[in-house]
Amino acid sequence: MRRALVTGGASPLGGAICRRLAADGLHVIIHAHANLARAQALAAAIGSATAIACDITDIAATAEALAPILAAGVPQVIVHNAGTHEDAPLAAMTEAQWRGVLDVSLTGFYAVLRPTILPLIGTRWGRIVAVSSVSALLGNRGQVNYAAAKAGLIGAVRSLSREVASRGITVNAVAPGVIASPAADAGVDARRIAEIVPMKRAGRPEEVADLVAFLCSDRAAYITGQAISINGGMI
Repeated sequence: MRRALVTGGASPLGGAICRRLAADGLHVIIHAHANLARAQALAAAIGSATAIACDITDIAATAEALAPILAAGVPQVIVHNAGTHEDAPLAAMTEAQWRGVLDVSLTGFYAVLRPTILPLIGTRWGRIVAVSSVSALLGNRGQVNYAAAKAGLIGAVRSLSREVASRGITVNAVAPGVIASPAADAGVDARRIAEIVPMKRAGRPEEVADLVAFLCSDRAAYITGQAISINGGMI
């Protein structure tokens, strides 16, 4: 059975991705930052899943958390879904807000892929997907840090895809638009969504999960180095 590692797997979007990959027959390793109990509850609900917790901005701690997983064999599907935002106009943005948002997306990408990429190359088959954002493609007021972090992921994906393409490993990004979640529902009302999204609705986490699952499947073997946006027509 192939295994999948999903960072930020206990979030609303991460949970949908974990459930979809499990439905496709993968054993899912659900990563959480601090809320291990939520990841464990999701793992119990899925069945063929386990939960781990670590701060992926801490490179050494991440390597330590991954060591027992790698000892059992490298996960051949890796979805870097973890992310955070601390919105503020650049003129008022603190250094902590800038560094914190970039660290989760970009340092987290490095921390998870650095110890796994060589073992993954050795298997001659792999799927890596990073969750970016439409903000990386369009920009958004108050999100200079978030847009930079998510755009950086796209650059990392495109570069890594060239390094591993000949080894049967694909590396892609998905860039969701407005996706329904408790946080999004509280921050963006239906009227505003109708103004900015041509489809007049927020996307569902399951719709993003379907795209991620496709990119993680054998059917997507010739798709690599791409940033695919799922945004209801925003761009």
